[in-house]
Amino acid sequence: MNSLRVRLGVLGLALLTGFTTPTAASAAQATPSPTVEEQRLGRATPQEILLRSGFDTTAPRLARALEGARSYAEARRVVGREGARLWRRAVDRAQGRGPAGGDLSRDDDRPLYWARLGMTRDVRTWEPEFGLTEGQRAALLDELERTSRGQDAIRYPHGKGMKRILLTGFDPFTLDQDIRISNPSGAAALALDGTVIETADGPARVETAVFPVRWQDFTEGTVERALRPHLPKVDLFTTVSQGRVGRFDIERTNGAWRGGFGDNDTVGRTETVPVSDPASQPQWTTTTLPYAAITAAQTGRFPVYDNTSVTEIPAGGTEPVVRPDGPTPGSTAREGGGGDYLSNEIAYRATLLRDRLGLHGTLPGGHVHTPVLQFAAGNTTEVTDPEFVRNRLDIIAQVRAILRVAAEAS
Repeated sequence: MNSLRVRLGVLGLALLTGFTTPTAASAAQATPSPTVEEQRLGRATPQEILLRSGFDTTAPRLARALEGARSYAEARRVVGREGARLWRRAVDRAQGRGPAGGDLSRDDDRPLYWARLGMTRDVRTWEPEFGLTEGQRAALLDELERTSRGQDAIRYPHGKGMKRILLTGFDPFTLDQDIRISNPSGAAALALDGTVIETADGPARVETAVFPVRWQDFTEGTVERALRPHLPKVDLFTTVSQGRVGRFDIERTNGAWRGGFGDNDTVGRTETVPVSDPASQPQWTTTTLPYAAITAAQTGRFPVYDNTSVTEIPAGGTEPVVRPDGPTPGSTAREGGGGDYLSNEIAYRATLLRDRLGLHGTLPGGHVHTPVLQFAAGNTTEVTDPEFVRNRLDIIAQVRAILRVAAEAS
């Protein structure tokens, strides 16, 4: 999900959708309209994906449960329960547990994405008799986002003898270019959550979470909130996103710059990555993943590169310059190895958090870009095909192999 990738696509609709302005803080707020992202749900492709996976029942289930809620506290319990249920169901389906619910491949990440949007749309437009303030509605949506993304379900076994690995993925994106899009990083998160990888050094437990492709969520600290409790306790972490065609990349350097490309709500941001304590914010952070070992290993059919390139404004300069071997001293970031979109940003935020926690020298962590997930040549309308499924399964398997190599080399 880097700038090189997204600039090849077509920019989505330039629409901005926000909350309606409340009339009074003490009164029930005017009900917001669905977001741009949620509005795509009404199109034929999302409905087909939901129907062919059995996930078309999830939003109606939440709506029925909310109808019975008689207070905000009860509504919050309902939302948290149903969000967690959706995450567990998606993980179980991806890992072969329970009914498939339809003929869509189990490794597909899209049912989770579209089902969640149906649920957030229902919460956003819900008008209970007891009324909701803007803050209460926002809290319900936040609870639903966290629980349905696995962000509050990261659990490792107690005791020693098992390494702990944390992996994050992303939602599909560039949906106005092709609404059928799947994101192999999200699919990998579902396939690997709670699994154990056998390494030469013993077993390693993988826990995962998925993040939205929205600038505002990152501005509000969703990455730091989800990862901060776990980084001091894990042995390895990697953020993962979809990157370039036909290759994996281990991104050596991450930059503190947002390049402005539209997110899933078609909102663009061009600015320095906003973080806490900006006075101490570095322009660059670096991977501590064992990139040499990963790129040297045979992990799957796609080549894996150590990507050292960045784009910077040199110290004393005014124009961006591409540096194949990384940034120069005193430069200002314009693109990390992973570009200037949210894949670069999650890598920057996670590695900056690692460093601010004093873990740079002891915790291997960084970013992995997967190949672009492609449909078979000539498929411009069908939501799936055998080559599409094979590509996704191969990417997932190679992510797993990369984790094994990284764990053994760390």
